[in-house]
Amino acid sequence: MGPVVRRPVAWIVAVVLFVEALGFAAVNWFLGVVVDRQKMSLAGLDPDVMSTSSKVAGVVFGLYFALCGLAALLVAVRDRRPAGVGRILLISAAVVHGLLGAFAWGPMGWTAFLFMVVVLALIVLLLMTYDREEGAPADGLGGPEGAPKSGTPAPVPPVAPPGEPSAS
Repeated sequence: MGPVVRRPVAWIVAVVLFVEALGFAAVNWFLGVVVDRQKMSLAGLDPDVMSTSSKVAGVVFGLYFALCGLAALLVAVRDRRPAGVGRILLISAAVVHGLLGAFAWGPMGWTAFLFMVVVLALIVLLLMTYDREEGAPADGLGGPEGAPKSGTPAPVPPVAPPGEPSAS
């Protein structure tokens, strides 16, 4: 897929990850407030600890997904492949979505699974469309009829030493 697909996919991934970050943080914060107000307890755990841990988890994972969204946003703005920490963040986000999708099937149903798989596919598509260098074909031969790539120098014919006749 060419440059026509790359930037829109990067923008979509960035928006989805930002929305997911906000949604994840908001849902966990809401659950923490509900646990705190209802004084709920799970297996004898302290409700205050459960409420605080839910809020902290929401903030931490929300920041993580926002950071992944920032990496995708930088890819979209720069129109260059992600490198370094950004690439690692996007790969880890793909792994997290794969795991969340696998675990979401049972408790939340096929719609949550489908959402996670779609986000996983978008992240992988983002990573794969920027995988090759711009203008380099997949076969590695360069131009038409096996011409060398533009960065590869053309072979130089041997030169005869001075005073000797050349072979040509």
